[in-house]
Amino acid sequence: MQKKSFFNSLIFKLLLGIIIGIFVGNISNESFIAIIDAIKRILGDVIGYVVPLIVLGFITPAIVSLKESAGKILSTSLLICYISSVGAATLSFIAGRIIIPHLNIASQVGAGNEIPEAIFKLSISPIMPVMTALITSVLIGLAVLGTGSSTWESLLKEFNNVILWIVDKVVIRILPLYIGVTFAELSYQGTIINELPVFLKVILIVIVGHFIWMTLLYSIAGIISKANPREVYRHYAPAYVTALGTMSSAATLSVALKCASKSKVLDPKIRDFVIPLCSNTHLCGSVLTEVFFVMTVSQILTGQLPETSSMITFILLLGIFAIAAPGVPGGTVVASLGLIISVLGFNDTGTALMLSIFALQDSFGTACNVTGDGAIALMVTGIFKKVPGHGNNPVYVPEENAEAK
Repeated sequence: MQKKSFFNSLIFKLLLGIIIGIFVGNISNESFIAIIDAIKRILGDVIGYVVPLIVLGFITPAIVSLKESAGKILSTSLLICYISSVGAATLSFIAGRIIIPHLNIASQVGAGNEIPEAIFKLSISPIMPVMTALITSVLIGLAVLGTGSSTWESLLKEFNNVILWIVDKVVIRILPLYIGVTFAELSYQGTIINELPVFLKVILIVIVGHFIWMTLLYSIAGIISKANPREVYRHYAPAYVTALGTMSSAATLSVALKCASKSKVLDPKIRDFVIPLCSNTHLCGSVLTEVFFVMTVSQILTGQLPETSSMITFILLLGIFAIAAPGVPGGTVVASLGLIISVLGFNDTGTALMLSIFALQDSFGTACNVTGDGAIALMVTGIFKKVPGHGNNPVYVPEENAEAK
């Protein structure tokens, strides 16, 4: 049963796509690679077309849903989630500046055989630029909150479900083929094999970064709550392992709540509110990974790291995108494809490489996200409600919200 599950998993399909793509690229002639290039361009256009829809379909409903939750505790939790994501991304950026130049990455992609012109072309333009979609999402979300329009609120929730279906049934389904044809081109060019060891190195580096960030999060949580954070994280091993297997915060939620319920220093009402909230909004491990990977891919493709100003913009916006990322494997990088393209200027090859190496470590990023949620719950407990055994004044949490979560 486990083997069947693995063979049906996205990571297996992506690995298979990479392996087949490299093999096909090695044996392809100029005519066949031209066909592969045409397929790659069409698939890339389809993914690019969906990106603004993802922004509209997840950012706007996320803004509208704010009114359904518990006021100050919600706002504080979301702010901490954003700060954690931006902080993790900043740590990754600094580490990337220090480490990546010493990884001996040779910018050779494209230095071998040239890709011939595609045998046919089909241009599919997105309905609007990504940044236009972001501004539109924010304005519509705020307008729906301001007017209290129940019709638009219901419509946006349905739209969110529709876009999630498109991501899950279309984008995720074509990713293995898209990545396969991309690696076929890279293999045809003759240099991709030299870069595979680099991918393994950066995956190991970001996993170490995950544990560094989790340590920092729990240390800060202990200071804020004046409680021993070990009383939270020592219960989280089952949730961490479950996240490794599922690659989904949502699928791990029940296990995470069970682990957190064993802690004696988390207030039950706040715990049952914050943990489900964070499962969809706290993606520190994913953004830490993505920042390091975009810098690595930039070094591979262009021979240099992205400009600092571009990275700062990317990090600040990535924290927002992470809060509304779709709940599917690789959801963070899928939701932020528009940023990767518009802010960092990545081409089709760059986005395909990002999707590939991100998916290969996605289980570790998810495990970091889930385990970090316990630290957020401890911080919020310390801020708003007394930690059991301490003298803080309690704060009211609406029963309906606590029970619903």
